[in-house]
Amino acid sequence: MNVKFLISLTVTLLLVWALNKSWTVGGMPIPPLGKFLSPAHGFWQNIESKKFNLPKSSDIPGLQQPVTIVFDSLMIPHIFAQRDEDLYLAQGYVTAFHRLWQMEFQTHAAAGRLSEILGRGNDDAILNYDRGQRRLGMVYAAENALHGMEKNPIANMVTNQYAAGVNAYIKSLSYKDLPLEYKLLDYSPEEWTTLKSGLLLRSMAQTLNMGDKDMQMTNALKLFGKEILDVLYPDLEPMGDPIVDKTGNWNFEPVHLNDSIHALPDELIKISGLTTPDPNIGSNNWAVSGSKTKSGYPILCNDPHLNITLPSIWYAVQLNAPGINTMGVSLPGAPGIIIGFNDSIAWGVTNAQRDLVDWYSLAFENSRKEKYLLDGEWKDTHKRIEKITVRNSEVFYDTVVYTHWGPVPYDEHYRAENNRKHYAFRWIAHDESEELLTFYKLNRAKNHGDYMKALNHFASPAQNFVFASVTGDIAMRIQGKFPARKKYEGKFVLDGSLSTQGPQGYIPFEHNVMDKNPERGFVSSANQYPADATYPYYITAVSYEAYRNRRINDILRQSDNITPEDMMNLQLDTYNIRTAEILPLLLTYIDSASLTPAEQEVRNLFTGWDYFYSPDTKTAPYFEAWWRNLYASIWDEMNHDSLSLFYPTSWNTINLIKTQPDFPFFDIQRTPEKETLTDLIRQAFKAGIETVETWKNKTGKEPRWADYKDTYVEHLTRMPAFSYHVQHGGDGSAVNASSRKHGPSWRMIVSVEPDGPKAFATYPGGQSGNPGSAHYNSMLDRWANGTYFRLVFLKQPDQATDRILFTTTLKPK
Repeated sequence: MNVKFLISLTVTLLLVWALNKSWTVGGMPIPPLGKFLSPAHGFWQNIESKKFNLPKSSDIPGLQQPVTIVFDSLMIPHIFAQRDEDLYLAQGYVTAFHRLWQMEFQTHAAAGRLSEILGRGNDDAILNYDRGQRRLGMVYAAENALHGMEKNPIANMVTNQYAAGVNAYIKSLSYKDLPLEYKLLDYSPEEWTTLKSGLLLRSMAQTLNMGDKDMQMTNALKLFGKEILDVLYPDLEPMGDPIVDKTGNWNFEPVHLNDSIHALPDELIKISGLTTPDPNIGSNNWAVSGSKTKSGYPILCNDPHLNITLPSIWYAVQLNAPGINTMGVSLPGAPGIIIGFNDSIAWGVTNAQRDLVDWYSLAFENSRKEKYLLDGEWKDTHKRIEKITVRNSEVFYDTVVYTHWGPVPYDEHYRAENNRKHYAFRWIAHDESEELLTFYKLNRAKNHGDYMKALNHFASPAQNFVFASVTGDIAMRIQGKFPARKKYEGKFVLDGSLSTQGPQGYIPFEHNVMDKNPERGFVSSANQYPADATYPYYITAVSYEAYRNRRINDILRQSDNITPEDMMNLQLDTYNIRTAEILPLLLTYIDSASLTPAEQEVRNLFTGWDYFYSPDTKTAPYFEAWWRNLYASIWDEMNHDSLSLFYPTSWNTINLIKTQPDFPFFDIQRTPEKETLTDLIRQAFKAGIETVETWKNKTGKEPRWADYKDTYVEHLTRMPAFSYHVQHGGDGSAVNASSRKHGPSWRMIVSVEPDGPKAFATYPGGQSGNPGSAHYNSMLDRWANGTYFRLVFLKQPDQATDRILFTTTLKPK
């Protein structure tokens, strides 16, 4: 045989083998390049050259009657069904059509299964993330959420039909139809289950309501003592403007709590890597009575602030069937509308800042952890064996111990190298609940009574639900499952050997903070303290917002004849009360005579600044650099190598600067000198200028705020090619609470009117999850520059409008 032929054959076979084999480079999987680059089946098929790529009609298993889906110019589907069962099946199908990879990736992340897709990661980072999710009991929480849904026939039907729709779409796919990320990461979608919807809802609870500082507070109590702790971390910071102020008019008898007082802990907890939520993450919502609007009808506004990612967190959709005609945004992977409106009402949510996590110190009988001490007896633990499948590696097994209180996340095998004590994790979202029914009923609600009944099904994550109706009512209700506590309960680590350390009960839903048609003509929330000081239950949380709420209320109090355009301007407002309250004082500490010409130039920038964080301002970068350096130097005591400690809030820091300029923490620990507040302010001023100059030298740009802040909308895989830098103003303390990777994830304004709602919205992304689609980021620039879309709210599928792209019909198979 010809040698050249043999060589050619060998090379060809090697190429065929290599091009059809996946590889791992730098810890990341590389797809089989032959399949991935194939014009007929590979990534080319994900480049959408047409307006739409669904057929005019499709046969769908499980449908009972035809469903019509109308797609508008924003690629928002308007689903018209004749039965609820078909409505939710179609919602699952069309959501999967646009967002299947996102749905599966996010639920894998929630369940601690990313290692199946991505491998162990550098330094086992991905594996350790998965272990952390398992050890926090995320699947356990989703299982209990599912149990709660399965007990209710309606919730059970909705989740099962949604899953059937997702699976109908999955079964229709061949390799060429797979979303791009499956091809890049070389794996295929698995069957969608109702548990995945439970995981998605509990993942949102993790984002919003898993924050706590119990261990950090316990450490601070030991290091600083109770008197200083109360100064550093007051439960109620008296900045005013709570969500509901009914001073002296809480007309109910609170739950009786026994008179026993829990002993405060006396320990240091050396568990590495504890974090607390970013205090700049938050949301806004408000509703204005018709007495203050130009139309005479209520206007409701909502902009939840979350990680801004691609594919977008939200998926806009309209659902229409007998008894329901609703529109808004859903969470891809969960049925129904989470934030939106219908013919009669509108509603929205912000996060309710409450402490819903407790940690209990445990005593085990021995190192096997088969029994733990509770009320003088050794109680059996339950051990859950977690099997973690790891791509291109061995299966990893982890054992998580569960107690009466909950799982034990940290032990000698996971993130507690310096601490041999064990703590059980109690989280409200581990309990059974039925939040899905809240949205099922809200989507169909006609009035305030329906809204109140719907919220009675909602436990977690605790939210501030704003409401407006066509009959003129406005309302706010802070809804969740809240433990009834006495002062300090739940603020520190608790004694897990005593069952009396658990909650004595829960606040009855009718005692939760709520308001309807207040005299001032509006209701609002922005993650601030929920109620005035006379509310009869103890309230604590990681922190409360102190600035956005006051700006919103100031504007609403002084406004009349309000229009939707006025509310757009308020959502986009970049005025920063925090800066306005501290900058003039800081400037009095600066000795202008000692400044260099460059420093004096920066000093002059602050004179006459209006405190708006617009994209073009050059002043904001210098102030933020100054403030961040000052904040870090004031609280250098919290930067501890072996202990996790919590930084006091910006509001309390400013309050201490104003009221206690000789506070002992106004000193830098690492230096032998005794610094004063004046020293810290002047040093931070110079350090802030150096920070900005370093940025200028690195980027070659002048310090415009939009460039300096650099809002970044990142793909879930963190691939730069699928991510975008956008020019956007705002700040975490402004109403437009946009930071680098957090911000308004959905802006919505609804004028609730008898002839139909007038709704306007935008969000940072697009309806499609496919980076090759024109609708992947079609709203991003409009979101960044503050432009809203008028939402198309249809009564019938054949309703005439020039904003319809395409209509498809799903037919029973």
